[in-house]
Amino acid sequence: MSVDTSIQSLFSVLKCCVCIPTYNNDKTLRAVIEGVLVYTDQLLIINDGATDTTAAILAEYVDRLTILTFPTNRGKGVALRAGFDKAAALGYEYMITIDSDGQHFPDDIPVFIQALAAHDAPEPLLLIGSRNMKDPSVPGKSSFGNRFSNFWYYVETGIRLEDTQSGFRLYPIPEIAKLRLFTTKFELEIEVIVKLAWRGVVVRTIPIKVLYDPSERVSHFRPFQDFTRISILNTWLVLLTLVYYLPKRLLQRVQRKGIKKFWKENVLKSNDPPAKKAAAIALGVCIGLSPLWGLHTVLVFTLAAAFRLNSAIVFLFSNISLPPLIPFIIYISYQIGAVVLGEPVAPIPAIEEITSGIGIAKGLGQYVVGSTVVAMGMGALFGGIAYLYFTIRHSKRTT
Repeated sequence: MSVDTSIQSLFSVLKCCVCIPTYNNDKTLRAVIEGVLVYTDQLLIINDGATDTTAAILAEYVDRLTILTFPTNRGKGVALRAGFDKAAALGYEYMITIDSDGQHFPDDIPVFIQALAAHDAPEPLLLIGSRNMKDPSVPGKSSFGNRFSNFWYYVETGIRLEDTQSGFRLYPIPEIAKLRLFTTKFELEIEVIVKLAWRGVVVRTIPIKVLYDPSERVSHFRPFQDFTRISILNTWLVLLTLVYYLPKRLLQRVQRKGIKKFWKENVLKSNDPPAKKAAAIALGVCIGLSPLWGLHTVLVFTLAAAFRLNSAIVFLFSNISLPPLIPFIIYISYQIGAVVLGEPVAPIPAIEEITSGIGIAKGLGQYVVGSTVVAMGMGALFGGIAYLYFTIRHSKRTT
């Protein structure tokens, strides 16, 4: 077996290793190991409780490689987490993972290591091997699952990837050590790349070869159970995205640029026509003044997506309900509700007179009605002013 010394030296310089998680893939395991050893002997193998001849195969390499063995099968997620921890303990900064079922070609390893060597940005790098999912050997269910995963990854991170389910990856180990990971099966591969993107890690895909050989490949993916687990994970990640990470990213953009520059670049220079910009402002104001406290952020991004409006503009104007203004907004809404419902308008609401559940419901109903009216009215007012403003600016630019 010849060794590629140039790639081998890069592994040492870049503090990178390779990890192979394996479970009952004895037909292909040896070939994968030998293929990796052409490029590096900095290799970790996680035997996830295999019951076939995996242990006998690994015994041939026990003096050359780092091997961790679980007494029982615990799932790919646990195996990967053990690999991350071991790589960190050994001082590695990056780790390439490659599946042991033969679908990946070890001779694609130089693609990863050379891309890492060329990476000159200060942010850490995550590389995902992008398979050609149109290859005739790729099962239809795998192609569908990948498209499904790609869509939700874009929703959760704003990053478009061609292949989010490939197990052939290069991970930044120090960044993974900062993550709180909860999953234990195949879905961990989704959890990790979403949370790394949230931390500002550079995420890229690189083309790799793929082979699905039904005579040798053994897949342990359980279509119903694992797809359900992935769906539950994506539901949770989307919720976190809506209530925390999307607002956080927008606030960071505003803080980096400043309100004036953000308004100029993200609002004034937006390619949207005046009507869409005005509609985004109207929607933001309406949501910000609505009585649906606690749901404003979720509504911003779901409704902005539904109506295809600029989410940055909607979010910016939804913050009209700043904490110091909230008592005044509630007070005005309560009084407007009294007018709408034909109730007497009291300068100071007699809260102490509310002594029953009916009274509480009546007061709350009065506030909700008034708040809805205020939200719609102010949304229309701001939207109308914005429409005139953007129309005038647009006409000046075109003349």
